[in-house]
Amino acid sequence: MTLPRIILQGSLALLVAGMGVYAVAQRPGASVEQRLQKVEDELAIRRVLVDYSATQDARDYAGYANLFAREGEWVNGKNVHKGREAIHKMLVDLYGPPPPGYVNNESYHISSNPQVDVQGDRATARSRHLLIMRGPNGEPQPALAGRYEDELIREDGQWKILRRVDYPIMPTPEEWMKQIQARRAKQQ
Repeated sequence: MTLPRIILQGSLALLVAGMGVYAVAQRPGASVEQRLQKVEDELAIRRVLVDYSATQDARDYAGYANLFAREGEWVNGKNVHKGREAIHKMLVDLYGPPPPGYVNNESYHISSNPQVDVQGDRATARSRHLLIMRGPNGEPQPALAGRYEDELIREDGQWKILRRVDYPIMPTPEEWMKQIQARRAKQQ
């Protein structure tokens, strides 16, 4: 996938996201305050989804774990990490501790196609994710794609992920683990 194509897809995702927020704001029969609260909630949740990718890319493990509720869960197949401490440890185990002043110039995540449904202090969200990695000649290369299904909760006045289920699509989880193990072996 070429960089201009990736940029175009990202721009289209932002346009679609904006249309979703507009649709929420146009709900008939709701007061202005109710409509505004829905829009604010949906925008706050979309920000959580974006911050999830940004903190992961920056290896800001504390910021990443703080996006989850106190009893939040991250789930991928049979792997379940419950609570911020366990989620933080998952990242350290996966990526290792970040060196001081770490700047990621090797990969980034794109979150797209968010579908958010807010019901009071609870919400659900579905989205897609794509991991782009530096290719052998420095070019951006798609490496991993999947989808997220989230349950969110308003905790202490802020939206937090209560449960995130990660469904890898391409490559399969088995294929991806082989790639992770090969990458770890090169680093040792």
